Amino acid sequence: MIIANHMLNHTDLEAIWLVVSPHNPLKKKKTLANDYDRLHLVNLAIGDTLNIKASDIEFSLTQPSYTIDTMTYLVEKYPGKNFSLIMGGDNLLSLHKWKNYELLLENYKIYIYKRPDYASSELIEHENIIMTEAPLLDISSSYIRKLIKEKKSIKYLVPDKVYEYLSDYPVYDKVDIQ
Repeated sequence: MIIANHMLNHTDLEAIWLVVSPHNPLKKKKTLANDYDRLHLVNLAIGDTLNIKASDIEFSLTQPSYTIDTMTYLVEKYPGKNFSLIMGGDNLLSLHKWKNYELLLENYKIYIYKRPDYASSELIEHENIIMTEAPLLDISSSYIRKLIKEKKSIKYLVPDKVYEYLSDYPVYDKVDIQ
């Protein structure tokens, strides 16, 4: 939420859609909680924040979810909108592994926020790559899931409503941690 808010404040983006992916092909499905639980957690995190919304658009698409397919679908479904991507610098290093990544680079702006200890990529010079000076946070969903599995507190690492929900409903108890 910190990064999403930063992007709204410091880029030309007008809105951010947080797309919950049922199955990222670069992750093992067993490391993910139930799709609808994750969607609910995103909605809790967003709360009444303007210009940020949760999207389940990939729930109806073929799995695993490929970003290029999602972007193509969004452009077809919302022809008046311009879509971009936001990703951490660590993802830029593996972008060449993504399905049709050349089309993503060619057709969409990709906003990159630095992650602590990330290495640079030659793709950083591409005209559609936009580096942003977002706050450097060493907080990831993997790290939060690891803390949950180790029965350690995630308070202050997630929004209060997410923390409260996960305290009452342990959706990650049966999830394998990478």
